[in-house]
Amino acid sequence: MMAEQAKQTSAEPDAADEGRATNSTQKVCAILRALSARSPQRLAEISAWTGLNKVTALRILETLIEEGFAEREPDGRGFARGPEFLALAASAGRSHDLRELARPSLVRLAELSEDTALLSVRSGIESVCIDRQVGSFPIRANYLDIGSRRPLGVGAGALAILTWLPVREIDAILGVIGPHLGPYPRMSVDLIRELVLESRTRGCVVLLDRVVDRMSAIGVPILSETGAVIGALSIAALTERISERAEMLCGALLRETDLIRREMGRGLATSSRPKGSAS
Repeated sequence: MMAEQAKQTSAEPDAADEGRATNSTQKVCAILRALSARSPQRLAEISAWTGLNKVTALRILETLIEEGFAEREPDGRGFARGPEFLALAASAGRSHDLRELARPSLVRLAELSEDTALLSVRSGIESVCIDRQVGSFPIRANYLDIGSRRPLGVGAGALAILTWLPVREIDAILGVIGPHLGPYPRMSVDLIRELVLESRTRGCVVLLDRVVDRMSAIGVPILSETGAVIGALSIAALTERISERAEMLCGALLRETDLIRREMGRGLATSSRPKGSAS
């Protein structure tokens, strides 16, 4: 009888077990975010990125490998996104979302500038690159890939998203973002605050030599019809290619974001039209 009671007791999760389960889920999510930001990565890099010790990070990675969400590099020293991770990302990309609406704009911007055009959205206090189009100029901004993450304010797209948020929200983000700026020694909370004011006055973000040496970018927010920030378009290139053409590139970006906003308005109008009504 006592053995049966002990068995039943051990099978019932208590509050502490549920807390650990939630914590374990958060750790898995942290690993997946690290892989989405940059792939492949060494174990030490993933550990530093997530704040998890190497033993815990390795245990989670081994499970993700078993499930197909991660895989080891051929040399055995790094970890990359697995086929299940890529399938999930591809599935998300097939939805009728901002990526689909912005894709023609990215193509036109890359053709016009001959440089790399990027689409970013917000994720908490980070900006995530969700699409890009590479132009024909031989020296390319390849440091931002689809899935790359940066703190809001770091990079033209990330700064454009931050700049056009409500002022109280900007203050809240700048109040907590400091510890996340370590990998970006040229950036600081005070500098980002100055750049926000400068960008609002200019009407677009111009970021020269602040994140990657000799590389710069220009960006503008994508706003909804109500003025809410839903993403950003940006162009990244060699610093001289941005500084010499800043006005022209800013105008092109603003035209494309206006087109995207109008397309979104048409989509909303179509979806709200009663079935059977005339087009």
